[in-house]
Amino acid sequence: MRAHIGADAESGSVHTVVGTAANVNDVTQAHALLHGSEAEVFGDAGYQGVGKRAENQNTPVTWHVAMRPGKRRGLDKHAPLG
Repeated sequence: MRAHIGADAESGSVHTVVGTAANVNDVTQAHALLHGSEAEVFGDAGYQGVGKRAENQNTPVTWHVAMRPGKRRGLDKHAPLG
């Protein structure tokens, strides 16, 4: 089982919990975690591509999704020193 959790960024209060089978990807449940008053939505790398999915096309939010760890490690190699 996997729990998909929607929480308020300011207070940290949980407002939505969706339980699915463990093989259900996070990005497929993003629309179910929104309550409708959000302007900005934050997610981990499991939500990559969320804004391109059909169920989220007309959602009036700004998506902030973390990059995948492998891509971030590649940036570390090119980071300026000091």
